[in-house]
Amino acid sequence: MSAPNQDRLHVSFRPSDRARQALETLPGPVTCAAAPSGQDRSELLSDVRGAAALVCLLTDRVDAELLDAAGPSLRVVANMAVGYDNVDVAACAARGITVTNTPGVLDEATADLAFALLLATSRRVVEADAFVRSGEPWSWRPDLFVGLDVSSGATLGIVGLGRIGLAMARRARAFDMRIVATPSRSAGDEAARLGIETLPLADLLVTSDVVSLHCPLTPDTRHLVGAEELRLMGPGSVLVNTARGPIVDEAALAAALADGTIGAAGLDVFENEPAVHPELLALPNVVLLPHIGSAGRATRDRMAMLAIDNARAVLAGEPAPTPVHP
Repeated sequence: MSAPNQDRLHVSFRPSDRARQALETLPGPVTCAAAPSGQDRSELLSDVRGAAALVCLLTDRVDAELLDAAGPSLRVVANMAVGYDNVDVAACAARGITVTNTPGVLDEATADLAFALLLATSRRVVEADAFVRSGEPWSWRPDLFVGLDVSSGATLGIVGLGRIGLAMARRARAFDMRIVATPSRSAGDEAARLGIETLPLADLLVTSDVVSLHCPLTPDTRHLVGAEELRLMGPGSVLVNTARGPIVDEAALAAALADGTIGAAGLDVFENEPAVHPELLALPNVVLLPHIGSAGRATRDRMAMLAIDNARAVLAGEPAPTPVHP
């Protein structure tokens, strides 16, 4: 690790080639972790010491301990994610540290993945693939892996009608789905153009064939979907979560999938990530992905570049392009 320098930027993961080229244009020194998956806690606490900027991942916990380790030189935390529940924004603000995120650049990729989960669960794609691979004899029959007809009047319920929620709605509109959503102050004209109806959460859960979660993780949304909400959804319904794992009570979801309270689920995020509830692993009617919602090559590059641009701006005494406000 280089000596402390007021302009040093530390990256908690191994950047892509494009991001590395951008880092080389910075006027101050840059240190980077060796692993693309990020650093363990002890390494990060050591390497952030004396840094003026930290570009980090959603798996990095930026709390008082880390801020103490960094010391008074730290001026900006650039989180390479839209969500920033891993960052103690209030603690950063109290120390005069700017926090930034990467909104906008990953909306389409995440909505693509969410809609892929919608289709995979509704049409039982993964179950059918596993069945064919098992080698069990089969022939066409009317009841073989029958699922939900997505484009024949199915209703999509979107919880969290922000940028990604609206991108999901555009895809649903192309499939002629009816779209309902929880109320949002930010959806505006586009929601009206897409014909989105707003409903309270309980009514949305009762109404929807597929519920897709796109809200941020906050104290109010932790376990937003639990046993009672799953009962409101009903048999045959589908839950998709590409937002944050703790929005769903994973134990309640596993029970609901096992006893037929709901039909299926598609999850890209988990309550205690990377651990997955063991009962979910044993169920055939859930599709489990390792948090790859934004995992398009161009998207990941744009995320890294925006995080670097945020750090560069703050170090230059300029406003950050995408600051997070306490």
